[in-house]
Amino acid sequence: MGEQHSVKFPQEVIDEYAALGIDLPALFSAGDLGVRMGVQIVEASADRVVGTMPVEGNTQPYGLLHGGASAVLAETLGSVGSMLHGGSGKLAVGVDLNCTHHRGARSGLVTGVATPVHRGRSTATYEIVITDEQDKRVCTARLTCLLRDVEPNGTAG
Repeated sequence: MGEQHSVKFPQEVIDEYAALGIDLPALFSAGDLGVRMGVQIVEASADRVVGTMPVEGNTQPYGLLHGGASAVLAETLGSVGSMLHGGSGKLAVGVDLNCTHHRGARSGLVTGVATPVHRGRSTATYEIVITDEQDKRVCTARLTCLLRDVEPNGTAG
């Protein structure tokens, strides 16, 4: 879980954040919760965000992937897409998350793919499809983020 990996970002995004002196992989990481759960972001752009998470360590008492774990993966991926859509002048804040759980997963990795449903000036909505290693759909989620202006001190305004 603690291993380093490289997220694939579009070059224009890398250039935008590098000019601001911002560590892009740290900014668009899964955060402390995602790290504890083993979330790995594999690919990230405003058009598509891909990440994985192990089932092991993220199960409920019956041995199935916990629905809350799927929600964490979905919100992480949708938030990264929203941040990339908003650009360096915006901060994405999740305001609505909806998850439908289709089937259980007992082992291996699940993969989430977030794609935009709506990208506006003040909100962004992403659909996140989570599948198991047999490419069977485990969960479908939708996340809407509010895009807030970043204040000069780096916080949301």
